[in-house]
Amino acid sequence: MAVRRRHRLGPGGGRALLGALLLCVWWRAAAERVRYAIAEELGRGSLVGPLARDLGLSADELPARKLQVASAGKKQLKYFTVNEENGNLYVNERLDREEMCGESATCSVSFEVLVHHPLNVFPVEVSIEDVNDNSPTFRKAVLDLEIGEWTIPGARFPLEAARDGDVGRNSLLTYHLTSNPSFSLALKESPDGSKQPELVLETTLDREKQSSYELVLTAVDGGDPARSGTVQVRINVTDANDNPPIFSKSLYEARVAENLPAGSLVLQVLARDADVGTNGQVSYSFGNVLDSISALFAVDSESGEVRTAGPVDFEEKSKYIFDLEARDGGGLVSHCKVQIDITDENDNAPEITILSLSSPVPEDAPVGTVVAVLNIQDPDSGENGQVSCELSGEAPLSIVESPGGSYKVVTASALDREQASEHRVTVVARDRGRPALSASTELVLEVSDVNDNAPVFEEAAYSAYVWENNAAGALVLRVQARDADAGANGRVSYWLAGGSAGAAGAAPPVSVEARSGALYAQRSLDYEQCREFAVEVRAQDGGAPARSSTATVRVFVLDRNDNAPRVLWPAAPASATGEAPAAAAFEVVPRSAEAGYLVAKVVAVDADAGRNAWLSYELVQASEPALFRVGLHSGEVRTARAVSERDAAKQRLVAVVKDHGQPALSATATLHVVLAESLQEALPELSERAAGAEAAAAELQFYLVLALALLSALLVLSVALAVLARLRRAGPPAVLRCLGAQRFSVAGAAFPADFCEGTLPYSYNLCVAAPARAVPDVAWPPPPPVPVLSAEELLGADSCDKPSPKSSDLTAELLADPDAIQGRAGSARQRSVLQCREEAAGAAVDRGARGSSERPRPLRTHSIARSLWLGGGRTARVLALRSRATRRRKDRRQNPGALTRGLRRRRRIGSQRRGIAGRGAAEVEMCAAGRRWGRRQRALLWVILMVAWEAAWGQLRYSVPEEMPKGSFVGDVAKDLGLQLPALSERGVRIIERGRTQYFALHGKTGHLVTAERIDREQLCRLVEKCVLRCELIVEGEMQVYPIEVEITDINDNAPSFRETETELRMSETTAPKARFPLPRAHDPDTGLNSLQSYELSGDEHFSLAVQAGPGGDQRPELVLAKALDREEAAFHELVLRAMDGGDPARTGTARIRVTVLDANDNAPVFSQAEYTVRVPEDVPVGSTLVTVTATDADEGLNGVVKYSMKKGTDMASDIFHLDTESGAIILLRSFDFEEDNSYDLEVEAHDTGALLDTAKVAITVTDVNDNAPELTVSSKLNEIPEDAEQGTVVALLHVQDRDSGTSGEVRCSLDGDVPFRLEKSYENYYRVLTSRELDREQVSEYNVTVRAADGGSPSLQSSAVLALRVLDVNDNAPVFAEERYSARLAENNAAGALVLTVRATDADWGQNARVRYRLREGRVRGAPLSSYVSVQAETGALYALRSLDYEQVRELRLWVLAEDGGAPALSSNVSVLLQIVDENDNAPQVLYPPAAAAGSGSGSGGAWWSGVELAPRWSEAGALVAKVVAVDADAGQNAWLSYELAKATEPGLFRVGLHSGEVRTARSPLARDAARQSLVVVVKDHGRPALSATATLSVVLAESVAELLAELGSAADEAAAPAEPAGSLTRWLVLAVAAVSCLFLAFLLLLLALRLRRWRRQQLLPPASGALRGVPVSHFVGIDGVRAFLQSYSHDVSLTADSRKSQLRFSASGSCCDTLPARPLPDEPASLLGDQDPAGAIPVDPSAPSVGLLKMKVNFCLVVFCGHIPSEVRVCLLTVKMHEGQESCEVCVEDLEGAVSFYMLEEMGCAG
Repeated sequence: MAVRRRHRLGPGGGRALLGALLLCVWWRAAAERVRYAIAEELGRGSLVGPLARDLGLSADELPARKLQVASAGKKQLKYFTVNEENGNLYVNERLDREEMCGESATCSVSFEVLVHHPLNVFPVEVSIEDVNDNSPTFRKAVLDLEIGEWTIPGARFPLEAARDGDVGRNSLLTYHLTSNPSFSLALKESPDGSKQPELVLETTLDREKQSSYELVLTAVDGGDPARSGTVQVRINVTDANDNPPIFSKSLYEARVAENLPAGSLVLQVLARDADVGTNGQVSYSFGNVLDSISALFAVDSESGEVRTAGPVDFEEKSKYIFDLEARDGGGLVSHCKVQIDITDENDNAPEITILSLSSPVPEDAPVGTVVAVLNIQDPDSGENGQVSCELSGEAPLSIVESPGGSYKVVTASALDREQASEHRVTVVARDRGRPALSASTELVLEVSDVNDNAPVFEEAAYSAYVWENNAAGALVLRVQARDADAGANGRVSYWLAGGSAGAAGAAPPVSVEARSGALYAQRSLDYEQCREFAVEVRAQDGGAPARSSTATVRVFVLDRNDNAPRVLWPAAPASATGEAPAAAAFEVVPRSAEAGYLVAKVVAVDADAGRNAWLSYELVQASEPALFRVGLHSGEVRTARAVSERDAAKQRLVAVVKDHGQPALSATATLHVVLAESLQEALPELSERAAGAEAAAAELQFYLVLALALLSALLVLSVALAVLARLRRAGPPAVLRCLGAQRFSVAGAAFPADFCEGTLPYSYNLCVAAPARAVPDVAWPPPPPVPVLSAEELLGADSCDKPSPKSSDLTAELLADPDAIQGRAGSARQRSVLQCREEAAGAAVDRGARGSSERPRPLRTHSIARSLWLGGGRTARVLALRSRATRRRKDRRQNPGALTRGLRRRRRIGSQRRGIAGRGAAEVEMCAAGRRWGRRQRALLWVILMVAWEAAWGQLRYSVPEEMPKGSFVGDVAKDLGLQLPALSERGVRIIERGRTQYFALHGKTGHLVTAERIDREQLCRLVEKCVLRCELIVEGEMQVYPIEVEITDINDNAPSFRETETELRMSETTAPKARFPLPRAHDPDTGLNSLQSYELSGDEHFSLAVQAGPGGDQRPELVLAKALDREEAAFHELVLRAMDGGDPARTGTARIRVTVLDANDNAPVFSQAEYTVRVPEDVPVGSTLVTVTATDADEGLNGVVKYSMKKGTDMASDIFHLDTESGAIILLRSFDFEEDNSYDLEVEAHDTGALLDTAKVAITVTDVNDNAPELTVSSKLNEIPEDAEQGTVVALLHVQDRDSGTSGEVRCSLDGDVPFRLEKSYENYYRVLTSRELDREQVSEYNVTVRAADGGSPSLQSSAVLALRVLDVNDNAPVFAEERYSARLAENNAAGALVLTVRATDADWGQNARVRYRLREGRVRGAPLSSYVSVQAETGALYALRSLDYEQVRELRLWVLAEDGGAPALSSNVSVLLQIVDENDNAPQVLYPPAAAAGSGSGSGGAWWSGVELAPRWSEAGALVAKVVAVDADAGQNAWLSYELAKATEPGLFRVGLHSGEVRTARSPLARDAARQSLVVVVKDHGRPALSATATLSVVLAESVAELLAELGSAADEAAAPAEPAGSLTRWLVLAVAAVSCLFLAFLLLLLALRLRRWRRQQLLPPASGALRGVPVSHFVGIDGVRAFLQSYSHDVSLTADSRKSQLRFSASGSCCDTLPARPLPDEPASLLGDQDPAGAIPVDPSAPSVGLLKMKVNFCLVVFCGHIPSEVRVCLLTVKMHEGQESCEVCVEDLEGAVSFYMLEEMGCAG
């Protein structure tokens, strides 16, 4: 069937089937990726898979299809290759999975194969399977652990985990530890699944048995076959401190000479410790020694050397014995004694001691008088201690030796103090030593004086002048007397011996200061009482007997004008109101009296003398000034004229009496005169005086109040009317006009097309209209829109030098076409629109200050013009001006030609306007420039576009290489910008840079840009690839800025350099070839080809250079080892690394590289001997070096360093010996014991750092000595015993044993000290300790019983044990107070809870038995319990006062305090306490008489006058008893002592009060001038601290009888009941108020009058209906050019009308609709308004013109007004600039010439003229 089927298909059918199969295979191959899996580490040429067969390619078509590997990565190309013959995929090089994929779980390589004809791409992926080709590795070869032998079993120590580079099962690690009974291995599983090995301690370690362990930790992975890695674990067992240091001797002796220098060696002690490490390190120090020994000696803690620390003196101490202790690192201590003997040397000089010195010695002392006794000693002995003495110096003294080693100094001749008051001698003592030492001391002997000279005054008589009224204690005179004697004999003291001052027995007015002789005034001297006096001053010295002398002092008192004239008649009024009292004297003058009639006589006296007593009289006040006169010197009051009927009946005269002193003093006398014919006629006048005065005062006050009210009302009404009139003329406020819709404004922006000097303009509108008829205000139509310029014309970039299209030109065009104007108006009526001038000034864009890249700020423009509608039947002419601009603080310069050019242009425009105006336009409307948002947005867009275009067109760029010399050519700026060379200096062309250094400059003659400084590109642009410097070219004449960019190109001016010129590398000779080592990189600050390009290495054949490219393209040199190193051939290699750049010529930099070859460990250490033998006694000190083993290693460095160690397991003596790993010394760690072991065999290893080693044997033999002390063991003991224990009580049981034999093993026991115990042997080596007598805890509370056991060896060894026994307390002692009785003082009024005192009782017992508590024994005080007064603190015994105590109630408290202990039964004791209350001054004196006035008995009650009233007859003599003040004080002692003092009196000198008696007596006889009623205030004070006081008021009436007394008291009651005088201050204030309001009203009226006159004067300047403005040509209204922006905005409105006779000029800095424009720097100097000509001379002022008032404005601009004939010439009337308070102000004058007036507005010229 198969054959038939194949036959049936035929050849064609087979090929079709094969094609279908191939197509299916190709489609499947194209859709799926071909994948293979191979193991890593296959060799090159290993088969991966039949790639061609898997792709469906036959072997025949392979050559044509060109099957090949084609991948984007280079790594894939090197891994695999395709055989072109069979199409199989083979391995091209060895594959390392760990290198290719690292720790990734899967690893595969993907690439593509290409098949040509047709071309097709097939993806292939080969998975790399891991094989176990990496063994586990440890980071360290050896792990070192140190474990202390005290570590408990079960402790864990983490070990290092191994690392396997394989993955999967091959990386799974298990660990094994070599078998050891002391350690085991445990595995701790981490959260990530890894296992951490830990070493577990199984048994306790013993360093004496084995000091170290060596184990092997094996890590096995999970591969097949498994791989493993090992690490050696070395465990060192650290030692515990169990051996104390042992001194080589128990006593060290030394003998040294005294005066050894500090730091001298005395001796050296040595102690050894059998331990090792820090436990075996011994440090030495003093034991429990005195501070004096530690100050003299010092011990070195390391070496044990005892050295001197201070001077050692034989005389102080000849022998020193002290203890030293040796302490190891573990704290064990041993002691030894040190004895140092001091030998004597002759080092002490004789010592001189002055036993007695009689100084001073009187000059009359006899010869042989002993003045001094000396004692001379020398601490030295023998001849060095024998001393001889002598005196040196000239003095009448000698020295005499006396028995006992003392010497006497006696006088050899008579003494004379006048010749020598002092004698100085030197006592010299010398010993007989060799060399001899001496000492000296100086004796100073003073000779005392004998009083043989009396004091002598400098003058025999003294005179002094003192002004009266001097201050008490003022210096009057100073006398002086001298005494030739010295000391007390020459000390002069002064006192007054007598004189003529005052009456006999009176105190002298002066006193003398006893020391200085100064005379002081005791009181204020009064010339009127004493004019001169004399005193005698005695001067006496201080001798015995005293000598004295006297001198007379005469004191003259000079008069002062201190007494005012005293008016004797008429008497002074008794009240302060000025009204005469009822009993006052008055004079009656008949009305028929003629001129010269004697009315009265003023009688006055002056107590002064001379000119001060001359009196003059003057009449200062009178009801009728012309009616009376006073005599100048006589004081007579006479009538100056005849009395008339119109004169008032009551006359009051005030006369002044003055003296002639300096200053003059005066007194006044008041005289009441009644004009009446008889006394009966005068009495009614006297009674009505008071009532009339009060009525007149009330009436005056009423009229004053009425006048004040009327004047105030008039003033307020006038001010209100003036304000209303002003508001009516001014119209609505400017703020409301600005915020609301402008009545006469037209919206729209008006921008002229001139941007001179780079500024945006502001607008001025000046318009004149002459309408045909008048239009009412309410019928005014809205004004037509203002013609504006388009944005294209507005933003045209024309130069300022060229004529720009002005708004005036546009207006001329509009005026030439009236139809266009009429069409714009949109009205049936004909209207002519005249726009006179529009300009704007904006903010200047200061590109020089802000940089060319900063955008200019847009200008916010507002409506800054207003149209005023002018209507005309009255032929009115209105000129309106409205401008808004910013204020300027400084004047600006202006182009002088601008004014002339502006006038010409305006004349041309005016001619055109006149032609239009002549056609008879019906109405003229004024337009205001506004703004609209759409136009502003378009204008800002054009501004931005123009600025960007100008910035791009005006940019200049140049390129210049760096390091060009100064003045090098950069570019032709003048040519590039089209600037003419001659105009460079005229236009002010300059270069501006915004940096600290000016790198470029402009050549003034050529216009070239040149370098101004050397330019270093690396310094300017260190990290910038393209270095560009920017500057600006400023053309000041055109105000243009041109940015300039200069690119600085790099030149090869820097060579490559290395940071370190020399580098050292260290390589081992075992380093494998091809190893790489990074080298230092070079740095070249140049850029491009001039920077670093390549490296070169020169040296030997062992090294080569490789250069790697860094991530940033930088070159990184590496040193490659090309040949293996051999240190024996060459230990060093010198190389040179060279770096080259790509400049022309190229620059290079070099660095030296030194390679040091490190040695490898290839030589093992070798011992000097194979076996070491040593014999030592068993008492060799711990720490001694027994033997030192040495081994040498031929290697160098660390490989040649040999370390020693003991081989473990040789014997059990490792805990006895310590081998120094560095030196090889075997040191004894603990003492030998012959009884335990007598020989030791050690095995020592020497190994280097490379683990090469050698071994040697050490044999140590120990010889026996007696070295065992008795062993004393406390088998049983008591720690506590009661003090009442019976005698013979067993305290402890001891066991004694000595390991030695023979006599050394025989032990004797004893107790140290006098203790109440005894020792008794009980059984063999057991002893008992028993009490031998009764115990008393209060005497000794604790016993430390030392039991000592000594053997019979030589030397004897002993040991001791201390039994600590504490005696228990029994309560057998009662508390005992510190004092037998207590007393305390407590001030009264104490605070509740205040501490009074603290009682203290002590108990000799201990613990609870000694705890003392205190309590009070109950008692009562004044019926109250004692516990309510005081309490005691139970624990401390402090007594506290529970209440505030009062001395007046309780004077003292007696109480008992009980102290009780805490024993059982309790014992107690008590003590008495006396508490004394101390009085405080807490009670003020209480006045018993006179009784105090009752409350409310004031001025309204007359009963107060009867309280404490005493009668004193006027004929009483001085000292008469008036009354007695009686007072008591409740306090006691000094607090109750009372003193009385007169504090206040009507007549201070009339009465006095007894200081202690309180008696009020007269100090002098009453006089007639003394007031009848006298009020005395007496102060009663006690003597407490602070003193308290009380006052008593006593009324004394001077009367002859009781009836007179009653009358006086009645008048006093009437005066008290009468109302007080009305305050005169109210009238004065009313008068002042009326005057002030009147002045204010008058000033307001004058101001209104001045303003009205000023307005009237201004109206005369513009006569009504003159028609002067009808024919004014338009050209006379001049516009403004080149106006700059100001710093602040302002607005001013000027309205001048000819018909209304009103002119308005308003200014406002706020409230306008304009914004503040940005500021621009102003020029420093103002420019002239008309060029170089003088403004005043250019436009003279006609002197015949009528005068005009000045209008002063404090603003920052000037308004210039031109006046003249029309249309001929223009003249300036007046322009004046003045400075007011730092601001500019202008004064404007308007002149009327021939009835025609025209106004011109010139451009702001900075108010400069």
